[in-house]
Amino acid sequence: MAVLALVAVCAAGSPAAAAATRPTAAVRVVVALERGADLAAAERWVSSSEGSIDRQLPIVNGFAATIPAAAVTPLRGLAGVRSVSANAGGHLMAVDPALGYDRTADEGSLSFVGDTIHAPDAWRAGITGKGIDVALIDSGVARVPGLTSGNVLDGPDLSFESQHADVRYRDTFGHGTHMASIIAGRDAVTTPAGYASSTPTFNGVAPDARIVNLKVAAADGSADVSQVIAAIGWVAQHAHDSGLNIRVLNLSYGTDSVQGAALDPLSYAVEQAWRRGIVVVVAAGNDGTTRQELANPAANPYVIAVGAEDPNNTQPASDDLIPAFAQRGTTARHVDVVAPGVHVLGLRVPNSFVDQNNPAGRVGTRFIRGSGTSQATAIVSGAAALLLQKYPTATPDQLKSMLTSTANPFKVAKTIWQGTGLIDLHKALALQPASAPVQVQQFAAATGRGTLEGARGNGHVAIGG
Repeated sequence: MAVLALVAVCAAGSPAAAAATRPTAAVRVVVALERGADLAAAERWVSSSEGSIDRQLPIVNGFAATIPAAAVTPLRGLAGVRSVSANAGGHLMAVDPALGYDRTADEGSLSFVGDTIHAPDAWRAGITGKGIDVALIDSGVARVPGLTSGNVLDGPDLSFESQHADVRYRDTFGHGTHMASIIAGRDAVTTPAGYASSTPTFNGVAPDARIVNLKVAAADGSADVSQVIAAIGWVAQHAHDSGLNIRVLNLSYGTDSVQGAALDPLSYAVEQAWRRGIVVVVAAGNDGTTRQELANPAANPYVIAVGAEDPNNTQPASDDLIPAFAQRGTTARHVDVVAPGVHVLGLRVPNSFVDQNNPAGRVGTRFIRGSGTSQATAIVSGAAALLLQKYPTATPDQLKSMLTSTANPFKVAKTIWQGTGLIDLHKALALQPASAPVQVQQFAAATGRGTLEGARGNGHVAIGG
């Protein structure tokens, strides 16, 4: 399947739009300092050089700023400054609406998806994700039926729409709501006519988990890499604030970075969250075979890189397929596991960008189908929440090993296309964390010394589906 590449357009009134009114010699940068360096001194230097601080980025020990182009070189030479890089923009990924969706196929219903990964086995045992918060860095969450205030909490809105009270935190693009519903949607409303399902209710994979909504994308899907890094930093810093228990971070976002994961600032940010005890689940990307490498930051070896699979309208994994849009990776770094990512049904945001551009995907009045590694990532995030409810002391490394070591491979795909295969909650829930084959991952630590310009790649940032 083809991927719709969205053009980076900044909303009126956004930080980027405001920057456009400054002299053309002004540039937007991200400044990262060495640990222990004087952050306040660097900020004062920026202000004294006719620049401005746009956003704090504590996870990389730095900040985003707008400075005169002539100030870039001397700023790089300032004591304690580790790097000064261009602040790149990006987008969420969306599947080409011309592909359409199958209204009648049941394989995309969450009932079928749940059966495919054996989620009902967890539910029957009382494992529903209760007590686990999943941070969703995406386009916001609309409070549609199935996602009410009881199972959605708002974190910061870092999008270009944050200054508009009527859409603050809300999903004008339509992607974040779809992801949230797959992870933790839940209601008892009879599904509309045309949705063929074995159950009359709508349940996400972890129906009693909570979504912590961090909005970074505007109505056209546009987001800035620094916004995503800031959101990751907020999650790492506030994961266990009073009333919060963020154990999972869903990031259906990626760039075609031109630098290695060890250097990339976005890769560095997700690795820091992982090292602080948060299971980071990242979409592999929707560029199919046109790009060999995984999207960034799925390329980071620590996180769980998720690919998409097509159940082929059957429950056993043995005959499953890899859809054409799913990125595979290389022998050095490929997807860790796969989950259903074709025609997955979730909650719809009426009049959002996704809704308006995918009319064939609508099912009744409440639902819409979507395909991509985003949907697969949301499914794995829900699975992680279930496992963490049962095994609350499991580390991110242990949980990743529990999922990868119990997945079911299928015959028609190479290892680099599917990782260890389709996740299986029945087997994963039966595996004690201490019995997981890998207790501690032994990869070289990322440094984040690359540039955000490199992280941007060709400017295509993706949320898959």
